[in-house]
Amino acid sequence: MYLRMAKRALFETDKRLLWKLMYNMGFKGLRSVYKFKQRLKRGEYFPPFLYVSIINSCNLRCQGCWVDVAAKQQTIDLTAMNRLITEAKEVGNSFFGIVGGEPFMHPELFDILEQHPDCYFQVFTNGQFITDEKAKRLRKLGNVTPLISVEGTEIVSDERRGRKDVLSKTMQGIENCVNNKLLTGVCTSVCQTNIDDLVTDAWVDRLIEMGVMYTWYHVYRPMGPDPEPDMALTPEQQTRIRKFVVETRATKPIGVIDAYYDGEGRALCPAATGISHHINPWGDIEPCPIVQFSKESIHDERHIRDVFRESDFLQDFRQLAASSTRGCIVLERPDLLEELVVLHGAKDATVRQTALAELQAMENRTSQYNPAVEIPEKNLIYRLVKRFCFNDFGAYDAPVNPLPSANKESMVTADR
Repeated sequence: MYLRMAKRALFETDKRLLWKLMYNMGFKGLRSVYKFKQRLKRGEYFPPFLYVSIINSCNLRCQGCWVDVAAKQQTIDLTAMNRLITEAKEVGNSFFGIVGGEPFMHPELFDILEQHPDCYFQVFTNGQFITDEKAKRLRKLGNVTPLISVEGTEIVSDERRGRKDVLSKTMQGIENCVNNKLLTGVCTSVCQTNIDDLVTDAWVDRLIEMGVMYTWYHVYRPMGPDPEPDMALTPEQQTRIRKFVVETRATKPIGVIDAYYDGEGRALCPAATGISHHINPWGDIEPCPIVQFSKESIHDERHIRDVFRESDFLQDFRQLAASSTRGCIVLERPDLLEELVVLHGAKDATVRQTALAELQAMENRTSQYNPAVEIPEKNLIYRLVKRFCFNDFGAYDAPVNPLPSANKESMVTADR
């Protein structure tokens, strides 16, 4: 399997792009995680990876979307992005996830990517704006991997994404990327309507045949103004996905990313561990994309390092999330998150201004945390990489102390 994967990487992608991946994302990414761990030892905090929603607009209307895609268009402009990326690089970062809305609707997307050739960007997209010409531009840049979302079969995709002919247009975008030898990924938000079609060997084999180099299975989170809770997965289905991912990594020549488990199969939350936080199109800094509350902004006059380091809200979120569950606090304990938001007076970072009411209306649900079923990685490389670069970084080992900010008497902390 390792040889087949190496052969695919060498013969199906542009060699210069492969080198950019290995150096900008591989070597420099490892270095950014090392610096992150050194900062934690000093009691300082700044995440090694940032995910930035550069625009709220989107051409699709997906079920359960929590982004204000129909609101007046808001973008993070080139000047603000350049300052953010430059200051993050000064702290040691080199990788940035570019999210939306639909990033390819941002008028300055290629300018952002072009002005930072020493960084690596993963662009989350529905692929429908990636023409052959744009794929050629991405290949010329060399520091970008498009991660294109596919949400089901033809009928399911149209229903799931609120438009007609979605799958065919997305598949054309994938084809344009692969034809130009881009390191191309495909992601899926797995829910009740697509799990049987896309969490299968047949689908992964099709991706390999197409030339897709990696895939990423997210788990659908019922959030936002129209959360569609009936689409959420059962605990048994989440275990099924975990087993499938572990087996696929060990047997098929395609990369498989996940964000919910360490190499031993123990659940974790990237926001709780501090490895990443999210920035929305208005520049508000949020714990993660589905926690749409904020106290800080990238437009602050302070260096971005100091904005993160001095944030009581983000610090308290990480401590509360880690002391409550190894899974998703938003799903399992929305009541605790509500108390934290109210305690800090964190602002609703949405246009619709209903995020707190949505949180209050949520029912407690299960997430990836299931200590009775922990499935370690079978693939040795994944296991080793996760051991050093993607784990809990001690977040779940720390004693549960009172939260550091003032006036915490009203805070209820759940037992681990």
